[in-house]
Amino acid sequence: MRRPIGVLLTAGMMVAAVPGPVRADDDVPPATRLAARTHPAVQLLTTRISAEVVVPYPSFKQGNLESLLRDVAEDAVDGRIPSDERSMVKTAITRMLGDVGKYLKPSGPDRVVEAQSTALCTGWWVTPDGHMVTAAHCVAPDTKVTAAAFAKQAQEDLGADDERIAKAILKGVDADDELKRKTSELLTKFNTEHLKLRDLENVTTVQLSQPGGGVDTARSLPAEVLAKGENYPGKDVAILKVAGQRNLPTLELGADSDVHVGSSLYIDGFPGTVTNEESLSPGSRLQPAFTQGPINAQRTTQQGVPYFQTQAPAYGGNSGGPVIGDSGKVVGILIATLGDGEGGSAQNEQLVLPVSVVAEKLNERNVQPVVSPTSVAYNTALDLYYKHHYKKALPKFREVQNLAPGHPYVGKYISDSQAAITAGKDETPLPTSTKVAIGGGGAVALLLVAGLVTGTVVLTRRRRRARLAPAGWPGGPFPMGPMSPMGSTGPPPGPFPPGQGGMPPPPQGPPLRPPMGPHPDPPRYGPPPEDPPRPPAGPAGPLTPPS
Repeated sequence: MRRPIGVLLTAGMMVAAVPGPVRADDDVPPATRLAARTHPAVQLLTTRISAEVVVPYPSFKQGNLESLLRDVAEDAVDGRIPSDERSMVKTAITRMLGDVGKYLKPSGPDRVVEAQSTALCTGWWVTPDGHMVTAAHCVAPDTKVTAAAFAKQAQEDLGADDERIAKAILKGVDADDELKRKTSELLTKFNTEHLKLRDLENVTTVQLSQPGGGVDTARSLPAEVLAKGENYPGKDVAILKVAGQRNLPTLELGADSDVHVGSSLYIDGFPGTVTNEESLSPGSRLQPAFTQGPINAQRTTQQGVPYFQTQAPAYGGNSGGPVIGDSGKVVGILIATLGDGEGGSAQNEQLVLPVSVVAEKLNERNVQPVVSPTSVAYNTALDLYYKHHYKKALPKFREVQNLAPGHPYVGKYISDSQAAITAGKDETPLPTSTKVAIGGGGAVALLLVAGLVTGTVVLTRRRRRARLAPAGWPGGPFPMGPMSPMGSTGPPPGPFPPGQGGMPPPPQGPPLRPPMGPHPDPPRYGPPPEDPPRPPAGPAGPLTPPS
């Protein structure tokens, strides 16, 4: 009977050890996890710049203009350019565009225009109470860049004057559309080079996301600039503070040593190519975009500032956004795009300011980056969600919602988790206590089965001993000594019963039961019946088997 019991016990242990359904979670791309963790802490920033734009009237530098016109006439005579008036004027205007200051100068009264411009950038929370990191040029744009933007904006207000000036320049010329465009471009360039900004004011606000994601219904909260470095190629980083915040989702800072040439970098932020695209809905175009690419090289500016070069795609509006390493921690912030050598931008060649410079600026203001309780709970919930453990993820997501009711994404995860549970997609493993209970119950059942089988074996052996025991032998079968190599019986291991020495005599009288016959009646449990009485055993009489 040992073999069946062993098989049953082995089966019982297997039942107790069977785990719940397990699904490998490596089918979720790393970038998907990182994007989900990073998005809540990334916010759209707007910096509104207002000023009075002061632009003088232009006039020609007569001597330089006359010299230019002589050169153009000589080229026409020599056949190097067409000799008609329109072609000659077009050539002269084109050459002026190469050096506006050589041919035009400020003169007359200033023209004043009220102008405003809005710069879109990206920032990210580093403390739950509202400290944020972004690029310095996001909160204090370069003066030349601002001036160029204001010159374009003011062009409409200056349009009437510029049109009058353009007509004076082209007086008597049969101007085509190309010549008119070149003349307008000449005046715009003059306005940009000579305008002055007066009463300049920058106001930076954070578009705080609302539940559901995106910032189409966001609150605009003013941000105070606590510290600011120098714009690129300097230490282009700024620290902001938004008052009255708590339990904001935050990002954890890594180290420069976390990345090497060839490592993957991930950029999170708001590219202007999307946020300015009016064909997209506000809710979708004002959500962060996540891109990935390798780090190509480590660079240093002439000012001695270190930068990483990466191929991760980014565009205007991504400036100031976090750059994430494979560890999931911030390793830098996006600052600039390399030029293509022809005045444009190189495709997918970004410069990233290392996180060590960010930490340096935070230390200047005694700001200690903190991974908020909101982010701890949210990241734990995400891990469970991606393992399809929806029943365990759901209370964690609700914890996040209680900590940060305005969290932009947690509501969607709560509804998705509930839907997955309802659809029977949950794969949460059974709790350890339940497994032990199931295993213990199986073990108890198996022990009961084993006990019954063992009891049956014991009873069967007792019956056999009773059938084989000689008359008058109180102990049942003969005591057996150890087996010899050939299977014979050796001396008994212990003393014989009192009054006997050596081997017991062979059994006397007829056998108790036929050797191969069935037992005349089934075994009884409990005390033997009193009627009829059982005769006492004698030396030669049969021994009644134990009941």
